[in-house]
Amino acid sequence: MHILDDLTGLSSRAKSLLERTGRRDGPQEPRLSTEFLRIRDRYGRLIPTPMMLVIRREGFEQKYGGLRYQVRSSCTVEGERREVLRDWNYDLGQSMWTSAADGWHFDWFGERVSSPMRYLVHTDGRVGADDGGGAFLEIAPSVPALIESHALTDTVSTWDRTAADVDSFALAEQLDGLTDIPEASGSTVRWRLSDNVAVEEFRNWSSDAPRRWRAFIWSRGESGRRQVEEAAARVAATQQTMTATGGRPLLDMADSTE
Repeated sequence: MHILDDLTGLSSRAKSLLERTGRRDGPQEPRLSTEFLRIRDRYGRLIPTPMMLVIRREGFEQKYGGLRYQVRSSCTVEGERREVLRDWNYDLGQSMWTSAADGWHFDWFGERVSSPMRYLVHTDGRVGADDGGGAFLEIAPSVPALIESHALTDTVSTWDRTAADVDSFALAEQLDGLTDIPEASGSTVRWRLSDNVAVEEFRNWSSDAPRRWRAFIWSRGESGRRQVEEAAARVAATQQTMTATGGRPLLDMADSTE
């Protein structure tokens, strides 16, 4: 059953996003079912499509094929918050791959932008991206988790996006009193939320190793803005201390003088 016909399992936030902006388009052209395709294994040999790949790819088409929805986001330009609208299309691509480390995965369209990147789904359910290096880079633990993340981005689009002069991930770690959002989180992304502050921590979509953690941070109202500013001041003070001590904690400095 297509997701737009049964929203069971999604949060009220994600349901609202799909009910408000979601639609389903029919197939653009006839498509040969995955089970009738032959693909290349990691040695370059043509083989019948593995059954797990057939199940996962055809399952994606049945549940999400043709899904369209729009996600609002915001950015700050010259001190002014601006809203950006992104279209997401859940259409199967033509490619399937394997590697010794990552198993099987297939591509789908994803976000409609002028320079699209390749979005992937692994046979274990994870959603990934390809930065051109040929590796599967996990960006969400599942398709529903990705939709939940988009719903959160849409929710906080009317908030103020933080552009602090400190490391974004270090700043995120200084923000407490936030509730984890498990349905939108996984090993490479983590959402936390309060009434006035929202944080999305994520690993860079890059095959450079290790994948560095970054964060997007939003606030609303005087209370949220003040909480983020105070956290940024703590991060800046810590960075100044580390610079002054050559990167050594003050405790180590004290120990070395005894």
